[in-house]
Amino acid sequence: MTAAPRMVLAADMSGTLAMTRVIDVLGEMFVDLAAGRTRSPARTVVEHGDRRVLLASPAVWEQRGVGSVKVTTLTPDNPARGLPLIHGIVALTDLETGRITALLDGAELTAVRTGAVAALATRWCTPDDADDLAVIGAGAQARALIRAVSAVRPIRTVRIHSRTRAGAEELAHWVRDTAPRPVRATVCDTARAAVTDAAIICTATSTGDGTPVVEAGWVASGAHVNVIGGTHPDAVELDPALLADAVTIVEDRTAALDGAGEIRAALAGGLIKAEDLHELGGLVGGEVAVAGRTSVLRTVGMAIEDTAAAVALFDQHRAATQGPGDPSVVAPTREGAPDGHA
Repeated sequence: MTAAPRMVLAADMSGTLAMTRVIDVLGEMFVDLAAGRTRSPARTVVEHGDRRVLLASPAVWEQRGVGSVKVTTLTPDNPARGLPLIHGIVALTDLETGRITALLDGAELTAVRTGAVAALATRWCTPDDADDLAVIGAGAQARALIRAVSAVRPIRTVRIHSRTRAGAEELAHWVRDTAPRPVRATVCDTARAAVTDAAIICTATSTGDGTPVVEAGWVASGAHVNVIGGTHPDAVELDPALLADAVTIVEDRTAALDGAGEIRAALAGGLIKAEDLHELGGLVGGEVAVAGRTSVLRTVGMAIEDTAAAVALFDQHRAATQGPGDPSVVAPTREGAPDGHA
């Protein structure tokens, strides 16, 4: 009799241990991606109604013996209804048997893995003692970014700016209540006030146009910026002018050229060339040196990230509930990588 898929709910994805595991497994995956040992197919996007979207995102990570399919919906009117913007589910499969081993909450997994990608870059681009974080945006993704960055750096201060002060105040209260260490969380009236002199900056807004939310001149020399991106391929959160002098990091060069507004604008303006883009796997693999320079990670989100995050969260859930003897292991860890860490 085939075992039923394990259900991994949003509550099962909380905690620093789970986040750290996702960050580590993503690092392993990005090294494979940059080396050409895996790939991430394009998502299928179906638009319907008034800006509503249905997305299907499949990927296979052969080195781990797993595949996944994520189905998500984006419904812009949902926040006004008191509902999440994103709903979804991820099905994790064992490639050898074809068995569906787990079903994971897709909206929470998306937030966790996006935050974890930013934290992975932050780990490699900032000093170990970087403790000052600025966040532009106050939604679910902003929370995931704070949680993820706090897992790799000893964050002591968080400055928040959002379109609505009420949302920023709510996020500040959440930071104070849930931080793993005492944190001073403050709300800033402007994006400039939030990012000035910050060592780490994260942008997670719903902007849909080409007007930067963060100007290049506001970013301190040597700072690291994680740009999650707006609502379509030409949306801009960060002034593209900053990319001219920064170390610019992307998940995958082709994906960034297709879907990252800041990258596309900087290329069109002659500020950078395609070869100036460094892939995250190269950073993790030690091929990219930041050495105190200003750095920018521009993410677009890739299906293979969902696969890697699902592996990490499934393994964490299995270990927490049944221990290492559970027969429903997705796949063996790579030789030389204890506990599934790269």
